[in-house]
Amino acid sequence: AYGASFRMRWGEMMQLDPWYVTGLVDGEGSFMVSFNLRPSLSTGIEVRPAFAVALNERSLEVLKALRRFFGCGAIRYSRGDRTYKWEVRSISDIVQRVLPHFERYPLQTAKRADFERFAQICRWVHANRHRNREYLRRIIDLAYEMNPGGKRRYRKEDLLRVLG
Repeated sequence: AYGASFRMRWGEMMQLDPWYVTGLVDGEGSFMVSFNLRPSLSTGIEVRPAFAVALNERSLEVLKALRRFFGCGAIRYSRGDRTYKWEVRSISDIVQRVLPHFERYPLQTAKRADFERFAQICRWVHANRHRNREYLRRIIDLAYEMNPGGKRRYRKEDLLRVLG
């Protein structure tokens, strides 16, 4: 299955096993795509993919090890749920570092379907296809298939109405 979680000796940095990383994300990770209305953009809609892992303060060292493992992202405190979150918002870091990991060490739960939609959206955004109204429509469709029941600022219908 996921293999050994990590090994650590006094004074040594935590080393994460790739399968442990996948298992941790299966349980505590999120692949998200949010949207903001931006009238200055040609489509009127900004696409914001993000990948995050949230843990209790007692596990902050694991988040620091994740940041080292992937070589990107930032850790912040979330007052809303009183957890620490390691987040990657850079589209190039997501495409070049995060996606290849989960393609090599696939998720084992239903989260895998969300990852596959997320990966497609990120590749399109990385290729600037989100600036094309037809691709943006497809991105919105895929994003709203992810994380059913999750909180969203805008209803899908409202975003599609902005696109015309």
